[in-house]
Amino acid sequence: MERTELFKKIKRVVVKIGTSSITVDDRIAPSKIDGFARQISAIRNSGYEVIIVTSGAISAGAGVLGMKRANLTIPEKQALAAVGQAVLMNEYRACFSVYGCNVGQVLLTEDDMRHRTRFLNARNTLNALIAMNVIPVINENDTVAVNEIKFGDNDTLSAHVYSLVEAELLVLLSDIDGFYNDLKDPEPVRFINCINDDIRSRAKGTGTTHGTGGMVTKINAAEMIMRLGGMMVIANSNEKSILERVMAGEITGTLFVGQSVKINSRKKWISMRKAKGALVIDDGAVNAITCDKKSLLAAGITRVNGSFVMGDIVDIVNSRDIPVARGIVNYSSDELEQIKGKKNPEIRQIPGIHYFDEVINRDDFILL
Repeated sequence: MERTELFKKIKRVVVKIGTSSITVDDRIAPSKIDGFARQISAIRNSGYEVIIVTSGAISAGAGVLGMKRANLTIPEKQALAAVGQAVLMNEYRACFSVYGCNVGQVLLTEDDMRHRTRFLNARNTLNALIAMNVIPVINENDTVAVNEIKFGDNDTLSAHVYSLVEAELLVLLSDIDGFYNDLKDPEPVRFINCINDDIRSRAKGTGTTHGTGGMVTKINAAEMIMRLGGMMVIANSNEKSILERVMAGEITGTLFVGQSVKINSRKKWISMRKAKGALVIDDGAVNAITCDKKSLLAAGITRVNGSFVMGDIVDIVNSRDIPVARGIVNYSSDELEQIKGKKNPEIRQIPGIHYFDEVINRDDFILL
């Protein structure tokens, strides 16, 4: 199917702008941001709603303070992000104002996505900004994030934002033309509708030394988007009018397209969460949850991996450790060690176990 046909129903677009796309020699380049502001304002005038995920805060801070990113401690990087966020947003505000557009800054951590209430609050804020005709400019809150609550890279963040705002397309702009099966190929792969082990193995390396992402993180983002039945484009930000050309359906960059699926907002949220552990289940349980549309019971669990508490997200894997589902667990890992393999009448007799009919209810997991 032609891109123009695939893009017909698109209304809301997330545009991720990488560090290399807005910097020159480690410093923010206003002329580059102006180029994106012009294109995004033109896209909005065509009827699209646009949400920006931007990188560059740490590099902006490093440029202002005359420091290099290499060999910095985590607190030093967080301090540079604090300085750089102000610089970065000032440039976005100045450039977009030329085209009559207002912008609003939103800083997120993975923790904001992990908790359902905070997730919904963030969604409401972003929808309110869009309704006010304000362009949200989103970045990870590097000044406070630690490993436990970090996305780690803005490719991953942008995939989460795509789910958060229920967009139809994610455009990753970087310094590469797309995904290549082989770096010797003259042109990137133009269309991918399935990501396999071969594609994952080829997704190696980082585009520049200034960002935190590379092709691996872009492929990971694509997998997340495709799991939701969505679309993503990797394109080169250095190409003239690249955003306008992408939205016009021009064959440029690499387009990833997932299979059409119908899942509700809660299950989308579950699919995007990081799993705290895994439950290994037998073949009978695999058949029950995948074919018979049943909930997961303790009797089908053969092994418990990781440490987690009630309400955490866990992966459900088969006997070959292949993920089949992901869901919200009703028991802690310690409790599941006691009840795995047992039928419900047996579980009721175990002292200290707060009994639930299902380990994971059908409404609380999504098949992978």
